[in-house]
Amino acid sequence: MRGKTAFGAGLTLPSALRRSMAGLSLAGLGLASAGCSSFRSAANAEGPVWKHHAAGVIQVEFTRKLVAPSRKDGEPYERGQPEIDAAGKRVFVGSSDGGLYAIHANSGETIWRFQTLSYVQSRPLYNANEDALYFGSHDGALYKVAARSGALVWRLSTNAEIARQPILRGDSLYFANANDTLIAADRVTGKTLWTYHRTPAAGMEVAGYSGPAVGSGLVYMGFSDGTATAVDAKTGEERWQPVDLASEAEEARGEVPKYLDVDTTPLLTTIQAGPVAIFGSYEGGVYALDAELGTQIWSNTQAHGVSDLELWEQPSYERDGQFFPGRRLVLVSTGTQGLWALDPDTGEEIWRRDLPHGGVSHPVAVAGAILIGASQLGLYLLSPIDGSLIDGIHLDAGASGTPAALGRRAYLLTNGGQFLGLSINAPGDDGQQPNYGQLESRWDAPKYGFGKAQ
Repeated sequence: MRGKTAFGAGLTLPSALRRSMAGLSLAGLGLASAGCSSFRSAANAEGPVWKHHAAGVIQVEFTRKLVAPSRKDGEPYERGQPEIDAAGKRVFVGSSDGGLYAIHANSGETIWRFQTLSYVQSRPLYNANEDALYFGSHDGALYKVAARSGALVWRLSTNAEIARQPILRGDSLYFANANDTLIAADRVTGKTLWTYHRTPAAGMEVAGYSGPAVGSGLVYMGFSDGTATAVDAKTGEERWQPVDLASEAEEARGEVPKYLDVDTTPLLTTIQAGPVAIFGSYEGGVYALDAELGTQIWSNTQAHGVSDLELWEQPSYERDGQFFPGRRLVLVSTGTQGLWALDPDTGEEIWRRDLPHGGVSHPVAVAGAILIGASQLGLYLLSPIDGSLIDGIHLDAGASGTPAALGRRAYLLTNGGQFLGLSINAPGDDGQQPNYGQLESRWDAPKYGFGKAQ
């Protein structure tokens, strides 16, 4: 059932919380505009990024001005997602200043910086087995660097920007560029193994493109001409006849979509009908296709402006002798209709939330909840039960990038170039790892001011 809007142009807070926030000032929240500062440190009045804090669940552990001065000639936003190396206590993130940064996970201090020839708006891939990073740049190259020092291992030029995270399977890397080309490369040498290309759609396209998903010996990907397909991971040969999702949308809606793009990286999962690849078409909706044959299992053509997909899962648990089954949701970020939650087995809507104007990031699971960035406002934590608002941070420049999370820690690079280290305090947390299966009684607790949607 569709619920009430949690927030529109800004945070919609209950009156008690609004009154409690009335006396807050920027300086009083204790976040500096540059350098590394603690949430509990002395105030610095010169332009902190933090403006409003709804419920106190999200805590800022540190903030550091990261982006180099050269960014004034770059893009006015940051879309790269951090990559976490938990064992090494490092976080890696790219920036519009053309750099890839290695950052200490506990302090936010920069360990090293690697410079490319253009913006780095992709999420790097960290491979612990070789302590190496793979990442793309808008200069059209895929890079491999040593994670310890940032030293270059190899560079593979593809002649079109790379903004999606590569995937590593064995000794093969799979990645895509903005020219609708899927590429396989050798991880050791950086040599191209094979390529698969589709001619980009003529006319108007939405910015962005799909990344690959790999499973059961196949590589799945969507394209700007409205098609989705699967190719052999070893040879790049088609294993599906390309599925025209634009035609599927036209048949379901009775009109030709203006934007054909299938820009979302596919989700691979198993539902009641068997293994599926789930694709998002910008105007056509969301489609679950049989992972082996490419035949359609279900579709939801009501979701428009689809930009990202994520599978949220909650394991089953037992409490006081009562068994609670697991829960699964397909989360759908859109640029025009907010955030959707769909049933993975049927594609039916579970709930939908209108979100701030300007679009939202890829949703990320953290501490049993959902964390998203809003390009023109900030960072929001939502309940997976009904999409209701738990907490939020208003950032002056917004947050176009996707947060990264592990356990209760999260990291984000804001559009203003601030790198934030965050912790998520679960309701009722007593210092022990909480049972996030108990979300109904935790995230919807009345003390947080956001009851279940009607």
